[in-house]
Amino acid sequence: MKTLKHILSRYTAFLWALLKPLGAWGVFVIAGADAAAVGLPMDAVVAGYVYQNRARFLLYVLMASAGSTLGSIVLYLIGYTGGEALLRKRMTPEKFEKLHRTFEKHPFLGLMFPAMLPPPTPFKLFALTAAVSEMRFAHYLLAIFSGRFVRFLALALLTLKFGPQFVQISGDLFSRHFLAVAALVGAAAVGWLVIRRKRKPPAVSMEASKDKD
Repeated sequence: MKTLKHILSRYTAFLWALLKPLGAWGVFVIAGADAAAVGLPMDAVVAGYVYQNRARFLLYVLMASAGSTLGSIVLYLIGYTGGEALLRKRMTPEKFEKLHRTFEKHPFLGLMFPAMLPPPTPFKLFALTAAVSEMRFAHYLLAIFSGRFVRFLALALLTLKFGPQFVQISGDLFSRHFLAVAALVGAAAVGWLVIRRKRKPPAVSMEASKDKD
């Protein structure tokens, strides 16, 4: 475990050295690459940028969110043009149907909430499922940007308060209690939907409208 953490630390430092000269665009590039294909230590990179230049933390949050959103276009194209076969190879039929139904009922929240969560959340599977379910492209991009913005903003604020070491501590805790955190986020999503439905004004029926006329 110590050897793995040492390798990850050296890898992150090497990545940081390459990206630092690019300024805020470095966050954009690494976020795009992470979303499109290669899994990269995004949280560590964003935390490093924020800690090095606290005054520009919001810019880094926006650039990371935008890069991740644009990089996810690759996943959308894969899913939309034939990703169902790929997903069925990686999921049981029951899990695939469950995810598919989720995106049919609540496509925006079904993608936004996974986008808010750090690894080991299988975000790419959610993004592919959204595309396979033919989610509207504009809604797809907005859901990812919204989720990523919440995630990176929370990360930036916590880094400002606790320092970049927060990334490792929170990553270990999240990995150990992934199911509990996912359940908590799911419960919050259900609660939000219930409150939203209760606040909607009752629809006026056509018959009642005719009677008034």
